[in-house]
Amino acid sequence: MRFLYSTAIELYYLFLRFAGLFSPKARSWHYGRKSLFDKLEDVFETHYSGKNPAPVIWFHCASLGEFEQGKPVIEAVKKEFPAYHILLTFFSPSGYNHHQKYEFADHIFYLPIDTRRNARRFVNIIRPSVAIFVKYEFWFNYLNELFKREIPVFTISAIFRPNQHFFKWYGGWFRTHLRKINTIFVQDEESADLLSMIDVDNIIISGDTRFDRVASIKEQQKPFPLIDRFVEDRQVIVAGSTWPPDEELLLEFGKTSGDHIRFIIAPHETGRQRISELLQKCGDKAVLYSMAQADELNDKKYLIIDSIGILSQLYRFATIAYIGGGFGAGIHNILEAAAYGNPVFFGPNYHRFREAREMVADGTAFPVSLAMEFREKATELLSDKEALETTSHRAGAYVNNKKGATLTIMEELRKHLSGRS
Repeated sequence: MRFLYSTAIELYYLFLRFAGLFSPKARSWHYGRKSLFDKLEDVFETHYSGKNPAPVIWFHCASLGEFEQGKPVIEAVKKEFPAYHILLTFFSPSGYNHHQKYEFADHIFYLPIDTRRNARRFVNIIRPSVAIFVKYEFWFNYLNELFKREIPVFTISAIFRPNQHFFKWYGGWFRTHLRKINTIFVQDEESADLLSMIDVDNIIISGDTRFDRVASIKEQQKPFPLIDRFVEDRQVIVAGSTWPPDEELLLEFGKTSGDHIRFIIAPHETGRQRISELLQKCGDKAVLYSMAQADELNDKKYLIIDSIGILSQLYRFATIAYIGGGFGAGIHNILEAAAYGNPVFFGPNYHRFREAREMVADGTAFPVSLAMEFREKATELLSDKEALETTSHRAGAYVNNKKGATLTIMEELRKHLSGRS
């Protein structure tokens, strides 16, 4: 089975090399791994050639979303065990390219593809004391190599579903690798029950570290004087990670809402053409954040965010929030908005996301399919101060009550880290 798995990985690599002829992302994935082992050897030969080299803890994230889940644990480890050097690896360019200067990681690299030879060579070079994989990352040659060398391995914020290969009739070989992990920290009881059904009992139900992450972001009050001026005492709809279908709903509502309601719109894509098209749709009542002047903001209704990396901080200006993606593959992160106590709106494709389902059931999130639905529900909420305050309080409490995954994980990790630093 390992031969078939490794062959499939090699074929996948060849496919991505071919796809790189047409796809910038695939091309970045391939070229980012060029001379990767040479770079790793240069860094870690130097690291281990010194006197009493620092032990290395290896964190691996697939992409940007998993990295956000890993951050609370990475930062907790670095603060409590500063003697460790942290190696952070990514599978996808979207994670690697956006976090080259992450202050809590000592080294950041792509992960070599999961062949037996690569796994053996990689572990030989980095010599980790502990390895931690985030959420869905199960690379079976790496897991096998770490297990053979008796290097502790953990998976954090994991979530399992019945349609995964672990639970199929042919999943026996994959299941054996789950048992090679020291502890699998799962998000929920459903995941724990699924693993128990296949005799995987190295489980701790910790919850989801994303709740810790968004709670910590909320505490980072960066100044935005221009946005303070734009908002003043008005009601504000902050729309994050939007796509054109989302913006149609927002702009339809904007046509009939009074001057006491303002919109901050942060589109998911911020390329020049995309921003230009959105600005044109909004008309002369819109201004770009990067171009805005304080003295012109009184006449504007829409503030278009064309900067990257500030959206999570902007939800503190919201009266209600709208999260994009629900008319496509699925909604983006709603927890960043909920952490600030914002009632959340989004499109109809939200059912894959447990937090969205739970907030809808709790009456703190509202799926909408038509502009009329959004206008009616948003107007109803914005015009009823008592209902708005109650809903906002419950949205914030939803996030606050689910914090603590990082503390649970750290309690277990201490058993393996304390004696190694």
